[in-house]
Amino acid sequence: MINTNLVKELTWRGMIHNIMPGTEEQLSKEMTTAYVGIDPTADSLHIGHLVSIMLLKHLQMAGHKPLAVVGGATGMIGDPSFKAAERKLLTIEEIQHNVQCIKHQLERFLDFECASNSAEILNNYDWMKDYLFLDFIRDIGKHITVNYMMAKDSVQKRMETGISFTEFSYQLLQGFDFLTLYRTKGCRLQMGGSDQWGNITTGTELIRRVEGGEAYALTCPLITKADGTKFGKTEGGNVWLDPARTSPYKFYQFWLNCADEDTARYIRIFTLLSREEIEALEQEHAARPENRVLQKALARDITIRVHGQKEYDSAIAATELLFGKGTTEQLSQLDRDTLLGIFEGVPQFNISRSQLEGDGKSLIDIAAETGMFASKGEIRRELKQNSISVNKAKVGEECRLSASDVLPCGCILIQKGKKNYYLLNCE
Repeated sequence: MINTNLVKELTWRGMIHNIMPGTEEQLSKEMTTAYVGIDPTADSLHIGHLVSIMLLKHLQMAGHKPLAVVGGATGMIGDPSFKAAERKLLTIEEIQHNVQCIKHQLERFLDFECASNSAEILNNYDWMKDYLFLDFIRDIGKHITVNYMMAKDSVQKRMETGISFTEFSYQLLQGFDFLTLYRTKGCRLQMGGSDQWGNITTGTELIRRVEGGEAYALTCPLITKADGTKFGKTEGGNVWLDPARTSPYKFYQFWLNCADEDTARYIRIFTLLSREEIEALEQEHAARPENRVLQKALARDITIRVHGQKEYDSAIAATELLFGKGTTEQLSQLDRDTLLGIFEGVPQFNISRSQLEGDGKSLIDIAAETGMFASKGEIRRELKQNSISVNKAKVGEECRLSASDVLPCGCILIQKGKKNYYLLNCE
């Protein structure tokens, strides 16, 4: 059954920047096939892609059919839209690898097995690879004038610095994607970021001129931050969906540390929480902003969706450890990358596992020999003051470290007071 309130739902969530006349009527009258294009410029999506992916999610939940088109062909050219310079061209092998990685990530968002409107992932390289250049410019190029293509904002903004024919042709290739999907999948709608409006409308125009058909366009706003800095960027670069690039802990922390003003927008866009649930959270947050209820709800929903419940639980444990509330059990559940992510920059020391065999070795001796503390006298004083913990558990002067103290990740965590940490790597 079609949910006729899809456009209203997207509107209150702040997910519509521009919409072509007739789009809402099309979505209200019948199941509509719609697509979003993603160029495989890396082997992972980043959170900047999530808005258009969430558009597909809402579309499918409303009873429509979503298509995700991974641009194996267009990715070989690079979209010039609002870019200051041309992108580095990737090899076919690099693109194919990226395509497979992105497909795997999309499967966490869309349902590919429902009977009536299952999602599909397509690669435009499949319908472009055997299309001869002369055939393309004869069959497709003659329908769109250079004047029409030059008028697009994405092209105009590159006129001063220059734009190659390769990138200039991008909008025509993207338009051909839409035409192909219109012919083969009955696709009537393309969605994307607001910077894609020119490319998308080239597709609707091509469908009108070639097939005499009607097609539609819907774009979402480009996400910004209240302080003017770029969304999805940290000191370390993009926030990626691939846990090898951005750990689940750091992913969770990104959302947890969003400003209140930004979180109020993000929780509508990036979660599936209902309007009633969000408004209730906003009221609770307004009453006790120091509890960061809104940020925690946002971070929980999106971390579980991207990484799963287990990784979310690990991120929570890691966060509690960072702020001194964690337990030995929580610490033992962390992998090495997460542990190092939490305690990034803390002093690290090495010790041979052989020294920990049998009854182990005195912590006083280990601390002095590794240079963790300046002298045995210093570590002894700290132990007498009950300020030393091993793996989050307080220890006394007689403490000996043994193989049983080595965490599954191969480390022992030593803590002095509330804020001073040391990692002992057991090799």
